[in-house]
Amino acid sequence: MLFNSLPFILGFLPLVLLGYWFLARRDGPRLAFLLVASLIFYGYWDWRFEGLLLGSIGVNWLLAEAYFRSRNGAIPAVGIVLNLASLAVFKYLGFFASIVSDVTGWQAYLPTILLPIGISFFTFHNIMYLADLRTGKAPRYRLIEFALYISLFPQILAGPLVRYYEIVPQLRLSPRREGWEARLAQGIALFLLGLGKKILFADALASHADPVFANAALGAVTPGEAWTAALAFPFQIYFDFSGYSDMAIGLGLMLGFTLPLNFNAPYRSTGLREFWQRWHMTLSRFLRDYLYIPLGGNRHGLGRQIMALLLTMGLGGLWHGAGWGFVLWGLLHGAGLCAGVLWRRFLRPMPVALGWVLLMLFLLVTWVLFRAPSLAAAGHIYAAMAGGVGLTRPDALRTILLAACVALLGPTSQEIAARLRPYAWLAPAAALATALLLFKLGDGPAYEFIYFRF
Repeated sequence: MLFNSLPFILGFLPLVLLGYWFLARRDGPRLAFLLVASLIFYGYWDWRFEGLLLGSIGVNWLLAEAYFRSRNGAIPAVGIVLNLASLAVFKYLGFFASIVSDVTGWQAYLPTILLPIGISFFTFHNIMYLADLRTGKAPRYRLIEFALYISLFPQILAGPLVRYYEIVPQLRLSPRREGWEARLAQGIALFLLGLGKKILFADALASHADPVFANAALGAVTPGEAWTAALAFPFQIYFDFSGYSDMAIGLGLMLGFTLPLNFNAPYRSTGLREFWQRWHMTLSRFLRDYLYIPLGGNRHGLGRQIMALLLTMGLGGLWHGAGWGFVLWGLLHGAGLCAGVLWRRFLRPMPVALGWVLLMLFLLVTWVLFRAPSLAAAGHIYAAMAGGVGLTRPDALRTILLAACVALLGPTSQEIAARLRPYAWLAPAAALATALLLFKLGDGPAYEFIYFRF
């Protein structure tokens, strides 16, 4: 079920909010209701994968229970391996088989496995809990609390990546507690802002970028088409994913939960390190805490730090998708971060304006690898861009420039929502905004969120 779909906005969400708030003062029924709603939300896409989600929850909770009874640190380690194995089977089996085939010539005939939506996110949630359990940091949770941590519908499909201690303690709090009016007002505002980002910007940019990348998979494209796609996609993915994150955080606030911030105006960064501190922030801290630091981080010399950065970002790229384009994208970002480390260590600080320009050029080039369906398609885009500069249509230029102005100069969604208070005029304003967005949603195709593919 998509956040930007009429069944969700007009059906699922009102019923869930009514039921949840009706049960606000009854903790057990309230949490059970929310768990059932979250499972329905996940199963709406394909009920066959409901068993996978429930199995993942049950197995990981039982492993945690076994650990608390025995204090055997091998148990969480086994759980982490099982989670990674599940991810490998459903997401990477075909990719690994193609590598074996390319190297050895042996053709493995594998059944087609449909990628379960959200598996990358709920698997990482399990891994974060088990990894902290192994080091003695994670507490013991009841089954319903753990199940909601994994399956909570605002964040199960595409994040943010939430730490267990950021959400589970909030499950025990009534949504009617002090400050509920401000939380509800900010939640509605963030949801509508995110929906506006998706419909007005991300989908409009997708109409210019998606056809070009599809054509590039078939052969050469024109320079105008290539530059249109290359300039549109960075803003498409920003408004698409930050819009989803805004909607997820807004939904959490409507239920009385505060989810972590995931974007903070990343295109205003003046260097790649700062960009990753502002882009998909919950993934960045996961990669830092569960890969980069365990690999040595910056504590064991320059050579070890370079290796840790390259490996961390390469695996981060692979997490996004089973393809060489994602791996190369991640490695290039790792190399860029390594270049930043060397620059800061041996050279004078780079002028801010120059740092921003270089970052934008770097992102312009690397986002093509991320989006292109294959390395060959990316090569067609790059070849066309080298052949000239231009855009396909004036409306594409207007949309890209407007998106750039909002991303670079406008206030963030969080800043707008933080200024709102539950004033009387907010209800009719929100109703009008909702009506206009729904009319716009009905006018054109509803594009799925980009991160649903990962």
